[in-house]
Formats: sequence, structure tokens, C-alpha cells
Amino acid sequence: MFIFVWKSDVKLKKKPEILPSKNSRWRTTAVFLIAVFLGIGLFLAKEGEVVSYMSDNPEACVNCHVMTPVYNAWMHSSHREWANCNDCHVPHDNIVNKYFFKAKDGLYHASIFTLRAEPDVIKMQEASQKVVQDNCIRCHVQQVTQTKYDGWIDNHAENRTERQCWSCHKEIPHGRVHGISTVKYNIAPLPTDQEEAVIPDWLQKEKD
Repeated sequence: MFIFVWKSDVKLKKKPEILPSKNSRWRTTAVFLIAVFLGIGLFLAKEGEVVSYMSDNPEACVNCHVMTPVYNAWMHSSHREWANCNDCHVPHDNIVNKYFFKAKDGLYHASIFTLRAEPDVIKMQEASQKVVQDNCIRCHVQQVTQTKYDGWIDNHAENRTERQCWSCHKEIPHGRVHGISTVKYNIAPLPTDQEEAVIPDWLQKEKD
């Protein structure tokens, strides 16, 4: 009786190792550096309020202080009662596109503001202009399509969907002054991670 043993020519592939071998003197150093980078990353995520950007809370936009004047202008507009920042500035066709656009735009803004390269007058890029225009029409479709405006708004029938809404409505919702230097002394609202009351003691006593 013969027993045949087949030897496989296929060699098992070794899994790539992230850390040096246990016998290496670099292993402790590698573990320490990984822990340092993870710690710094978590610290920056906490200080940068990364989680808050996943929400629709308008106060998340003023984590970057350069947005304070824009936020304050919105706070004093009629849009405050109906629309937050995400209602206007991110697409709403599907949730994947919404968060993809939000992440892409947010990373661009964070890079510009971190490098202190923001212009005095902030203007929307072409992609952002399309998103805002689509959202204007999404909320105001009745006003945009009503034919009764044709009688008293020149060329309304031809231009109502082909021109940007803010070509006429320039002060909505962020006011007529858009330069950062003209409103640099605006007071920021409460930060999103505020854990303690900021009411002065004397005022708190009056309230009690």
C-alpha cells in the first residue's frame, strides 16, 4: 500500500508587521511614538471640536473665530428661525453627498484659517455657489416659479432660475458688510463645549 503525500508549492504569506520584532531595541521607541501621535491627534480633535461638525448646530461654525461676524449676522436675520448653516451651505440630495461635501469644504476652510490665509472678503467657490443656489430654490420654489411676479419684476420669467438669488438679495442673510476687518470686534457666542455658566456672580444673584 502506497501513501502519496502532496507538498504544496504555495508559501504562506507573512502578515506585514507594524511594530519591530519583540527582540528589536526599536520596539519600545515605536510604541512610544505611536502613543504620542495618537495622543496629539485626540487632543487636537477635542480642541478643534471635530465631533461638533457632524451636527447641524450653527455654533459649530464659530469654532473658527473668523466666522463670528457671519454667525452674528445670521443670528439677526429672519433666516435664523427657519434655516441653519447646513440648510444653506451643504447639498441635500442625499446624506452621503451631504457629509462628503461638508468634509471636503471643512478641510479646505480649516487649512486656510490655520495658515491665516483667509481674505478680508470671503467669497464662495463655484461648487459652494451651486449648492447655495440650489438650496435657495429648494426652500423658495414657490416664490421662484410664481408667474404673478412677471407683471412687476422685469425679466422675471427669463431670469428667475438662471441668475443667482444673491445678485438681488445681497443682504440676506449675512448683511451688507462682508469684510472681516470692519467687524473684527464682534463678540463670539458661547463655544459649543461650554460646561460652566459664564453669567457673572452678581447677575446670577439677581436672577436667583
